[in-house]
Amino acid sequence: MIRNLWKNTWARRALVVLVGLLIWFTPVPWGLQPEAWQLFTIFITAILAVLLDALSIFTASLLAMVLAVLAGVMTTEKAFSGFSEDFMLLILSAFLVSKGVVESGLGKRIAFVLIRRFGYSTLNLGYCIVATDALLGPAIPSNTARSGVLYPIVLALCLDTGSNPDDGTHQRSGSYLMMVSIASLTVSSALWLTAMAANPIAAGMGAQYGVQMDFMHWLLVSSLPSLLAMVALPYILYRLSPPEATATPEAPLAAQKALKEMGPLSNKEKIMAATFVGMVALWGVAGLLHISMAIVAFLGLAVMLLFNIISIASLRRDGGDALETFIWFAIMYVMSSALNELGFMSTLGKQIAGQMQGLSWPQAYVLLILIYVLIHYLFVSQTAQLLALFGVFLEVGVNAQVPVALMAYMLAFATNYFAAMTPQASSANVMFAGSGYLTQQEMYRNGAIITVANFVIYMICTPWVLWMGG
Repeated sequence: MIRNLWKNTWARRALVVLVGLLIWFTPVPWGLQPEAWQLFTIFITAILAVLLDALSIFTASLLAMVLAVLAGVMTTEKAFSGFSEDFMLLILSAFLVSKGVVESGLGKRIAFVLIRRFGYSTLNLGYCIVATDALLGPAIPSNTARSGVLYPIVLALCLDTGSNPDDGTHQRSGSYLMMVSIASLTVSSALWLTAMAANPIAAGMGAQYGVQMDFMHWLLVSSLPSLLAMVALPYILYRLSPPEATATPEAPLAAQKALKEMGPLSNKEKIMAATFVGMVALWGVAGLLHISMAIVAFLGLAVMLLFNIISIASLRRDGGDALETFIWFAIMYVMSSALNELGFMSTLGKQIAGQMQGLSWPQAYVLLILIYVLIHYLFVSQTAQLLALFGVFLEVGVNAQVPVALMAYMLAFATNYFAAMTPQASSANVMFAGSGYLTQQEMYRNGAIITVANFVIYMICTPWVLWMGG
């Protein structure tokens, strides 16, 4: 009966409302302002509604904004301020630009060229997937969107190498390649500022503490740990969960055939490639030239519309996801910022920091990052965790004397590399998890391996992050 009741959406919504009311009428703790506690109640209730699948994050954020304004804990001007933030506009424009990479066919061509050249073994195919993902990262600001580009390519590779879950040959190469794809998305998202939609939000939060996290600084800081992880993860999975087939001589032939069918580089692909390279170059020098990264992305979008790489009709048809993401990101970011301005984050941070008295800053730093990673077992959204906890953990780290740039960057990287932890840890995992090549047990086991490996690699690179980030 309880199970059947839980399947009812309105039952879950009623539970969320009940929990929200209980928190709202709880005596205000820690000497907080009543407005801070009330805003926190609305904020955490919205996140709880998403975690319990009672509401979509879009609906939850809209209701949260309306309630916050009506309750008088946030002004209308503050509620709408997030829509004009530069990094929010970057998310919107970059989402739209990503459609050009897909629709022009450039993404698939890059993958097939790599496979034709290097895909003679299953391990090499794993590295081809990682390389393709990394190359697409700066242009597709969503690990979920990139998974949509990668998945059909990886599925074709699995089938072309004789691996099919329908006939029991999923372990031949498919299980390995699907898991490498999941692992790759965690690291490519950490490599580039524009590779995951939550990264600019982390950069915006870090900027409030004086941390410079623009495109070029992010790339410099993330380069060493991310590249090491890209080299290590396919090999670790290959050794711990080896595919039955180690040689794949047919893969380059299949890639060659696919490239032949695609024909020579089309004008659309040439223009898209030039636009892509130009955008990355401008993003790289945006800080020096004092150019808005969002303006660069909108410039790229204008070029693609001008040369019909994408059409107005396709934007009208498929642009809803980008607009929806832009709206709820802006709302949740503003609410998180308002909590910080009301003193909630600093007060909560001091409470947690009080439990860490006696620890040196390196001990507090390692413990905080570890806790932040493990907490993701309770979340089904990377962005939801970042919005709820990034500011809190950053404030705790600062109070524990952890260098602020080190803490900000490592929390941001962790928000990406823990995405393989469980099948539901990221929406980017969904297609690979449902492919039939991976069992739930394999995903939990290998996801834990990937997360531990990422944690160790990034922590080993602490001196690098401290040096380059500072």
